[in-house]
Amino acid sequence: MEICRNLEDLDHYIQKNQLSEIDSVKNIVSKVKREGDAAVKYFTSLFDQKTMDQFEVEKIKIEEAYLKADKSTISAIKKAAKRIEIFATKQMGCFQDFSYEDDVSELGQKIVPLDSVGCYIPGGRYPLFSTVLMTVIPAKVAGVKNIIVCSPNIHPLTLIAADIAGASQIFQVGGAQAISAMAYGTESIPKVCKIVGPGNQYVSYAKKLVYGEVGIDFIAGPSEVLVIADETGNSSYIAADLLAQAEHDPLAIPILLTTSENIAQAVNKEINYQLNELKTKAVADVALLNGKIFLVDSITTAVTISNRIAPEHLELQVHDIDKIVPLLTNYGSLFIGNNSAEVFGDYCSGTNHVLPTNGAARYSGGLSVKDFLKILTYQKMKENISTDFIEIATNMAKQEGLDAHHNAAFLRQKHNQNLK
Repeated sequence: MEICRNLEDLDHYIQKNQLSEIDSVKNIVSKVKREGDAAVKYFTSLFDQKTMDQFEVEKIKIEEAYLKADKSTISAIKKAAKRIEIFATKQMGCFQDFSYEDDVSELGQKIVPLDSVGCYIPGGRYPLFSTVLMTVIPAKVAGVKNIIVCSPNIHPLTLIAADIAGASQIFQVGGAQAISAMAYGTESIPKVCKIVGPGNQYVSYAKKLVYGEVGIDFIAGPSEVLVIADETGNSSYIAADLLAQAEHDPLAIPILLTTSENIAQAVNKEINYQLNELKTKAVADVALLNGKIFLVDSITTAVTISNRIAPEHLELQVHDIDKIVPLLTNYGSLFIGNNSAEVFGDYCSGTNHVLPTNGAARYSGGLSVKDFLKILTYQKMKENISTDFIEIATNMAKQEGLDAHHNAAFLRQKHNQNLK
C-alpha cells in the first residue's frame, strides 16, 4: 500500500458512492412486478444459468445440507448464533412499551414487530452464511413472524444457518429479481414489509427502486475498514485486518491512519508477506490499490479524519484508548484494542456485521432489532378536557391558517362547556 504524508488527496476517501441508474435493473424490477414467478424464472435462468420448477427450498434439502456439512462448522454456527441472539435480546430490552397519565390524557407507546421481513444473502464470490445469522436472528428476537431468506446458488451452510437462525422460508433466488419479488410478491415468493441485507450494485439499486413499496435497511456500497494506530499498534495484526477487508471485494477500501513511520513501514512489509500466502490474493491485491496508509501528526488528527470518513469498520490500536473512544462518533462498528479483530465482529462477537458504508455512518448505525420494530404512539383524552389545553390547539391552528383544525378542537371546547 502507498504511504502518504500529504493529506490533500484525503477527500478521495471521503466518498459518497452514488448509485447511477442501471437500466437492466429497472427492467427486472418492472417485469417481476408485472409477471411474478414467470419473470423470476426468466431472469434466474438468464443470470444464474439454471432452470427450476420451484424457488422455495424444501425441508429435505436442509436436512441433506446438515449431513454434508462438517460437524465442527455446524457447532461454530450454533455458538455464533447464540452470541448474536444474546446481544440482540439485550438490545430489545432498550425498546419498551410505556404509558402515563397527566391532567388531560393518557399517553403512551407500543413496540410492535414488523409483520414480515425479507433477508437478502449474497451468493456470488463467497458463501456468506454468516449474513444469514446477522439478518434473521435480530428479526426473530424482535418478534417478526414471517422471515424469508433469498439467496442465489445456495450453499449447504447457508441452508443450515437459515435453519438455525429460524427463517420461515428459504428461496433459491438472487439478484435484482429476488429484491423485486420480495417487494411486490409473486405466486411463490411472499411480499414482505422490509428488505435487509447486503448485495452487489444491482441488488443495491433494486433496493433503491423498491424503497417506498417496502422498507429497506440502507444502500450499501463497497466494504471499508479504517485502522487508527500509534507506535503501540501490532503491525502483523493491522496488516492481517487490512487484508481481511481487502479480500471481500476488488472494490473494498482498506485504510490505515498512523502517527508512526515505523508502524507504516512494518505494516507494508507484513502486507506483502501475508498477501503471498492468501488463497484470495487475486481479489485482495486489487482492493489494496484502493487503500492507503496515511501518516498523521497526531491521534487527534486521525480522530478528526475518521469522523469525516465515517467508516464501516473502525479499528483502534492506540495507547490512550479511554481518552480516544469518546471522541469517535461516526462509524458502523468500533473494534477497540489490538485483539479486537474485525473478523470477530464479522462472525461471532455478537454485534451485527450489516453496517453502513460510504459515509452513511454519519447518520445511521448498523442493523439491529430496531430495524424490525415499529413505535406506535397513542393518546386517550379524558372526558373533561381543560379549556386551557384546548386553547393551545385552537390558537396554534388559527395561526397556521388551518380552519378545520381549529374547528375540530373548538367543538370539543363547546361540548365541555355544555357539560359544565
